[in-house]
Amino acid sequence: MDALESSLLNGQWDSKLHTKLESRPATVTLAKDVIDGKFREVLTSSWAQALFRASGLQDKSYGESFSWKLPPVTDEAEKEFIQVVLAVACLHAFIQANWTGPDLNIKPSEVIVDVMNPTLISDEVLDTKAVTELAYGGEPAYHLTRHATFLRLAQLIFALPYHHCISVRWWRLRTTIIHEQLLDEAVPLPTDTHDSLESLLQTLTGDAGDRDLAGRLQLEQGRLQHIFCHDKVASDRFVQAARATGLQYELTGALGRRTKFQQNDLSQLVLLAESRKRDNSLAEAVPDDLADQSCTPINVSIITDSNLPVTLELNDDTLLEQTIFTSSVPSSTTNQLSHLDPVSQPPLHPLDQCILLSLCLNVRNTSPSHGLTSEQMSPYVARVMSHPKNWSVHTMALLLRSRLESVRTRTVERSVLQLQALVDQMPTADSPLPERLLYFHSIPLPSKWEMERELALRFLTLGVVKSALEIFERLEMWEEVVKCWQSLERTDKAVAIVRDLLEGRKEEVESVILRGKDLPSRRGKLDSARQAKLWCLLGDLEPDNAVEHYERAWVLSKETSGRAMRSLGGYYFARGEFEKAIPCLQRAVKINPLLSRSWFILGCAYIRLENWEGGRDSFSRCVSIDDEDGESWNNLASMYLRLDISQNISESDVNGVSGDESSLPCKNSNLCLGRPA
Repeated sequence: MDALESSLLNGQWDSKLHTKLESRPATVTLAKDVIDGKFREVLTSSWAQALFRASGLQDKSYGESFSWKLPPVTDEAEKEFIQVVLAVACLHAFIQANWTGPDLNIKPSEVIVDVMNPTLISDEVLDTKAVTELAYGGEPAYHLTRHATFLRLAQLIFALPYHHCISVRWWRLRTTIIHEQLLDEAVPLPTDTHDSLESLLQTLTGDAGDRDLAGRLQLEQGRLQHIFCHDKVASDRFVQAARATGLQYELTGALGRRTKFQQNDLSQLVLLAESRKRDNSLAEAVPDDLADQSCTPINVSIITDSNLPVTLELNDDTLLEQTIFTSSVPSSTTNQLSHLDPVSQPPLHPLDQCILLSLCLNVRNTSPSHGLTSEQMSPYVARVMSHPKNWSVHTMALLLRSRLESVRTRTVERSVLQLQALVDQMPTADSPLPERLLYFHSIPLPSKWEMERELALRFLTLGVVKSALEIFERLEMWEEVVKCWQSLERTDKAVAIVRDLLEGRKEEVESVILRGKDLPSRRGKLDSARQAKLWCLLGDLEPDNAVEHYERAWVLSKETSGRAMRSLGGYYFARGEFEKAIPCLQRAVKINPLLSRSWFILGCAYIRLENWEGGRDSFSRCVSIDDEDGESWNNLASMYLRLDISQNISESDVNGVSGDESSLPCKNSNLCLGRPA
């Protein structure tokens, strides 16, 4: 892989590239500016001005409006790389605006020039068009996404044909992961998205390959599988990533104390981990204030480094801030880690910290929600937090700790306050942008609105409904607003809000902004995907008219709303109308086959009609999505038993033998039909 492509993927600039690539000064400068986070300079360069020239953008889609022409470039490979650099700038500008912060200093209207409309096209019009085009597979994109135009431009540029720049396949993966996080539900991708990366992975894992790059790629592939809830595949990818980077880790036990008044040392879970020795000191750069910490574990409750997120103290009268290990010898370890002291482990490489956080998430996904699961996840988070090295990685570790502490009485207060602090830090410039983006693609850091939504849900669990309602209304997450009013036993208020939105009596934020700027308002003209979602919400609130509302949502979405068919199929199933439920659920799973719940209800409907083949196929899909779904495995086994029985009956009829059902085995086989519809 080209050295410039590797630097762009790594997010780190190698100073040697200036001397190695003296013949390509313009390209080198452009790539370095992207890595340094100077997106304004890149997106207003002469290359960008030529590439982002549109024609008739107000009346056409983005794909039809751009010709994607650059000034004459003698080298075709050089031209492709410039396109990739500009696309990466768009993608990372979008990430800065919606994930990492600080506030972006460039707008889409400053980048795009419409030759048929010399007057400036407003950012609101551009972003509205982009949000509409980002809806995919019947799932709407979040409508308050900031500067969605940049993501749409990155998608279109990466979708162009490439013959020389092999890293573009990886950038398509990264763009896809970002796009999936905008949608209400995960939507399946074409299979070639996964297959095209295998050859690149083989190149990276070869003798002359880059081990850290290979680990990054496998980690990001695992992240995509994590989004699709393919937990076993994701787990395999995370383990392969650890092997690629040379990370050694083991979960074991060591004597220690967790409370201030504990007299006897007890065995505590501890994660022993060690990174491989790396020659590149740049990759292991740490904040200056932490550089002298060596192997000494840091008290994460008192970190005050200005380049790191604020870490709040626990201040509990019983629990210690962190487990204190009194033994320097773990109970049992492998030979590779036997030399590690649980009290003072060496700092980990930030990429290895990302892998540990991903493995921690996988513990939760593959285990039931139980106290033991939280206990097993805590050592992973503690090991990462003991030596903070990167802003984004430490933010993710604090977020995971906040989630783990939200279920314990003594820690729930810090959990909420820490989450609030993480939300508040996003717009600030307390750390440089390149550091925030350096390992962004290697961790499942939620977007700004998702983090605020999580804070509101945390308020709901504590009974602070009004504060949660205020956040949901500001984020215009109407489904959650409806649930809040229902919890307050004010269903009438919830119905009124949805009807006002549908009838145009209640305006959303962007409509008010458009009208205030004398621009075409979208009042009463929500895009079809969002209109369909609102009609489905109204159907949930008005059971007497539910069928009418769901069918209207289906028509408005031009038969692309999986939510409408899922809701209508569930409605018919709950009322015992299985013949009507099956066609609706079949349409739903055809639109989005990743939702195991829809497959399960479809299988149950087939059972009620004694369609054993249909039930077998449905439950087979359930267990292929979640191979630890016990109810689906039970029903699948019952389907095979009944199919065998049916075959025996048919053979008996042919041979003239009585098919008395009472003489057949497994007449009362248990079927799990207990999931709510």
